[in-house]
Amino acid sequence: MIGPSSSATDLIAHLKTLRSEENIAGMGRFGIVTETALGISNPDMQKIARLVERNHGRALELWRSGIREARMLAIFTAEPKRLTIGEARAWAADFNSWEIVDAAADLFVEAQLEQELIPALAADEREFVRRSAFAIIAGAAVHLKKEPDETILAWLPLIETHARDPRNFVKKAVNWALRNIGKRNRACHAPALTLAQRLAEQADKTARWIGKDAVKELESPKILERLAAKA
Repeated sequence: MIGPSSSATDLIAHLKTLRSEENIAGMGRFGIVTETALGISNPDMQKIARLVERNHGRALELWRSGIREARMLAIFTAEPKRLTIGEARAWAADFNSWEIVDAAADLFVEAQLEQELIPALAADEREFVRRSAFAIIAGAAVHLKKEPDETILAWLPLIETHARDPRNFVKKAVNWALRNIGKRNRACHAPALTLAQRLAEQADKTARWIGKDAVKELESPKILERLAAKA
């Protein structure tokens, strides 16, 4: 049985008993990197995380294993208040899959490291590292409800700067960040929509796609009704 006292070695051994070749093949079809995967779904990983509880030192050990599921478990069981900027940067340097990036982004927001991480990660040329900056913005726009809107809107110039990066996992995250800022509330909606409209008119096809897609959602009746109701 696994539990709070289980070591990283114990947990990795347990994860290996749950290996599923069928699930590994399925993950590959969703663009998940499967070289070190065991084929355990994230809902099942979250159940394991609840059983073993948070343990920061163990999470760091799990991450160092390089195994896809061990790294997801590391993200789910790390202690946000103990996560350092150095540890976050080290994990980001290992990012090789969109799902790892997006899960870690929520942890980084919870750890309140977004202000230091976003500019540094956005400046990094590696596709998944740069994606992480915009995944953090997307998460922060939703989860940091008490943060002043000015803090969230201050990331719009960074979105505009990188809206011409044509790499699939970057452009989708840039678009995601822009849409989430625009959906935050009415105060954020107008500046985000203005940027989206400006990008939609650009000659660059990546910027144009990001802008048009964001405009479509931010001008949708569903979003406008929800924002009006929150006013």
